[in-house]
Amino acid sequence: MTQSTAWDHPEPLAVESAPVPEYGSGSLADLLPTLAAGMGVPDMTAAIPELAPVDRACVFLIDGLGWQQLRAHPEDAPFLTSLLGSSRGGTGRPLTAGYPATTATSLASVGTGLPPGVHGLPGYTVRNPATGELMNQLRWQPYSEPRAWQPYPTVFQLAHQAGVHAAQVSSPTFENTPLTRVALSGGTFLGRLTGEDRMDLAAEQLAAGDRALVYTYYSELDGAGHRYGVDSDTWRGQLMAVDRLAQRLAEQLPPRSALYVTADHGMVDIPFDEQHRIDFDEDWELRAGVALLGGEGRARHVYAVPGAEGDVLTCWREVLGEQFWVASRDEAVAAGWFGPRIDDRVYARIGDVVAAARDDVLLIASEREPKESSMVGNHGSMTPAEQLVPLLEVRS
Repeated sequence: MTQSTAWDHPEPLAVESAPVPEYGSGSLADLLPTLAAGMGVPDMTAAIPELAPVDRACVFLIDGLGWQQLRAHPEDAPFLTSLLGSSRGGTGRPLTAGYPATTATSLASVGTGLPPGVHGLPGYTVRNPATGELMNQLRWQPYSEPRAWQPYPTVFQLAHQAGVHAAQVSSPTFENTPLTRVALSGGTFLGRLTGEDRMDLAAEQLAAGDRALVYTYYSELDGAGHRYGVDSDTWRGQLMAVDRLAQRLAEQLPPRSALYVTADHGMVDIPFDEQHRIDFDEDWELRAGVALLGGEGRARHVYAVPGAEGDVLTCWREVLGEQFWVASRDEAVAAGWFGPRIDDRVYARIGDVVAAARDDVLLIASEREPKESSMVGNHGSMTPAEQLVPLLEVRS
């Protein structure tokens, strides 16, 4: 009889081997508190020690511009590439987005200065414990009262109360969304349709106060990545466009200002085959005992039928454990995936099982999520391609 070896029964990925974001010292949630602390806003902590204080700061967040993707395309982004050495206060290092590396979670982390376990937007879709339904936190569907869902003030609100000129310059479509209300409100919202107009107005807003905290945003790069992939001509064309926008803003900075160019997540392209795309809707093992499937393809929240939590965890580890970090809710919380602490109101929003992709794989749901399942570029997990984002700096 042939002796069994470890290769016959590979061990699932250890929960503690996942590269946890740098909460408290180098994550997106630490950026605005650091800038606000440098302006003298009370109760703010300068958590990113590499950043020197500045009187006027503008954060330009480019949706989907990961650190690795920027470094891979220097010819398409010559201005941003020239700033790579300035990242994170001249260390040349990136920030980490936070888990999951997805837009709703990251924007809430940026605006509130809090990690996901506290602000309470811990995924693309999560269960609302009050209703038992999945809630899409990007589109805010089905509707839940925003301030009950995320009760903490934003850094912009605290800065405005402290006499700092606070402003957000973005697309007019975002002005009254629930996500904006809970994550990015405070001071003045100014809607402009074109990227050029946003850059010009952001520079004007920086000059509008002796102390100023300004935020501006561009989403089209992310859309190109989802639709066509980060190796597409369309994506590279968008990268060229944002490179020009960043240079346009940098050249208009008023005195005593700093521009910080960052992102909410990176992205990976996933091939369209059964090896790389596992379909939950066609896999009876993965479906067994599952009441709700939340999150997204590379960062899943799995909500079990009551009493089936242990069986679901065991099954998911057996089926996916070589390619995903698969953890129980308590294991993910203890490992710090969502930050150093979890608010009581947030705990049950996290899946009974949490699955984060390590390999270039996607857990799609072709029937439940047809649009999301058809995307080329994806994100959400803790791999460097998704987690690492730039923090490029220009000072006047």
